[in-house]
Amino acid sequence: MKNSILVFFSLLVFSCKPPNNTQFTQKALQAPIITSSGTTISFKELIASYKGKTVVIDVWASWCVDCIKGLPKLKTIQQKYPKTSYVFISLDRNQQAWKNGINRYRIKGDHYYVEGGWKSIFAKNIDLDWIPRYIVIHPNSEVVVYRAIEADDSDIIEILENQK
Repeated sequence: MKNSILVFFSLLVFSCKPPNNTQFTQKALQAPIITSSGTTISFKELIASYKGKTVVIDVWASWCVDCIKGLPKLKTIQQKYPKTSYVFISLDRNQQAWKNGINRYRIKGDHYYVEGGWKSIFAKNIDLDWIPRYIVIHPNSEVVVYRAIEADDSDIIEILENQK
C-alpha cells in the first residue's frame, strides 16, 4: 500500500511540470498589449518587432515583491548581455502604477502594459501562474524558455552565453 501511494504521488508531482512550450497559442498572440506611447498592439506584433534579436520578456508588476527582489539580478544580466533586448510586460492594476513602477525602480528596456492583469487574455493564454515570469525568444522567433521565475535561471544564462 505504501508503495502504491508513493508511486501515485510521484506520478502526480512529475506530471504537473509547467509547460515548456516553444510557441504561443493563437489566443496569446492575439492578446492586446499597450505600448508605452499608449497604442494597442497584439502580442504577435510585439514579438514580430524583435525578429532577429534574442529577447528576454519579464512579466511583472510594481506591487509584486518577488518581481522587485529579482530586479537586481536582471539588471546584472542586462549589463552582462547588452545585445539582448529586454521587454517588460506589466500586470499592474492601472497604467499610472505601471509608469510609476518603471520610474521608481529605474527599469531599463522596452515597456508594455496588459489591461486586466492576471485575468487578462494574455495572462490566461501564457499559462501564467507566477510573477516574475521570464520568457526567452530566439532571434528566429522560437520560444526557447517558456517559463522561468528567476532572472538568472540556468536555461536563460546558457542561451544568453551562446548568443555572444
